[in-house]
This record gives sequence, structure tokens and C-alpha cells, in this order.
Amino acid sequence: MTDRSLYIAMTGASATLRSQASVAHNLANANTVGFQATLNGTVAAPVAGAGLPSRVATVSQTLGVSAAAGSLTDTGNPLDIALQPEHWLAVQDRSGGVAYTRAGDLRINANGLLTTASGLPVLDQAGAPVTIPPNDALHIGSDGTVSIVPQGQPASTMANTGRLQVVAASTRDLVRGDNGLMRAPPGATPPAPAAGNVLTTGVLENSNVDGTAMLVSMIQLARQFETQVRVLHSADESARSANSLLSSR
Repeated sequence: MTDRSLYIAMTGASATLRSQASVAHNLANANTVGFQATLNGTVAAPVAGAGLPSRVATVSQTLGVSAAAGSLTDTGNPLDIALQPEHWLAVQDRSGGVAYTRAGDLRINANGLLTTASGLPVLDQAGAPVTIPPNDALHIGSDGTVSIVPQGQPASTMANTGRLQVVAASTRDLVRGDNGLMRAPPGATPPAPAAGNVLTTGVLENSNVDGTAMLVSMIQLARQFETQVRVLHSADESARSANSLLSSR
């Protein structure tokens, strides 16, 4: 019986630590543009093996990514975009593959490439990086079309330079990697580009992390961990007492 209580308390404490790490990660990204909170929980996991199924462990499990909308901030910056719910901006990841993000704080680098704030190239409808020629003004339409006033031309002269690749996909149908980017699951068909109004210009979507809720969760998890550690100490003391009684006979 002592062995059972030790094992259950140990797996519970381990799962609690993993849940605390997930909550800490969410809190660290409370001010990250477009970040979506990780949903984490603990589940019962029967221990497989010979004999009766009498042992049940506790494991930490990532349940997905929160699809809740973050608050919007009006910046007036023509390179800032906020995507419609369940829409994603296609970017080129570090390995050259396609990934998706909701971070809309875009930049133009020294080579004229349109990138995310972290330096990832933004892709167009054909899957190629978007390039921005020298210009006197730039506008991103609600359908993702990028228009500019070429450098030295009158303000009435507008030229289209491409269209951002924005896809529509449910959050639960995508998988988030360690770098925070979303991707289609292995073997799944990549989401198709979305049509119509897919974004708003001059606006940024903030992180959807609820800081207050995360702090409360952190306190609850800390108390759970303390309780589980006390159970471990109590079980250890009971085992020592039993061994002492047996050795004295």
C-alpha cells in the first residue's frame, strides 16, 4: 500500500511540475503579439503490465492551443495586421518549410523582404517570399493585397506587389511546434488560401493569455505540489516505522 501511495504521489508531483512549466511559458508570452496560450492538464493513465490493473499514474498532457481571440491594439502602422479568427499568415520557417502564425507585426528588411518581427519571410499566394520595392507609401488591403506608391511617383499611382498568403484553418486542426509556429499535422493536406476579408490593417492582436488566471493557476499548482510532497514524506515515514517494527521482533 505504501508503494502505491509513493508511486501515485510521485507521478502526481511530476505532472504538476510539467503543468507549472506550461503555465510559466504562457506567462512569459503574455505580451507576445499573436501568441495563443497552451492548454495543459493532468490525466489518469493506468499502468500497463502483468497482473491486475491496480495502478493508475498521473501524467501531464498538452490539450492543445487556446483559440480565444486576443485584445486588439490600434497602431496605425501600415505594416501591422490583425488576422480574422481562425486565419493564419503563411511564413517560411528556418528550414525553408511553410508554417503559420497570427503575429502580425511585420517588417521590411534591408533586402526588401517582408518578414515577421522574428525575421521569418512572409509568403505570397504562390508560396514565394513577398518582396517590397522602394516606395513612398504602402497599404495592405483587407484581402491581403499589398499595394505601394513607387518611389518618386505621384500619390495617385498605386501598384500591386503581391498578396499575402492567409489560410483559414481551425486551431485544433494545426499543431504547434517548439518554435511557436503552427503547421498542418504530418500527412494532412495544408490549409488552402482564404478569400475575402481576412485581416485588418493598422491593428495588432495581442496575446490571448489571461495573466490573472495564469497566476491563480500557478498558485494552485504550487499547493498541489506541496500536498504531493507531503504524501511522499508521510509514506516514507510509514515505511521506516514498519521496517523498524519488523527489525525489532
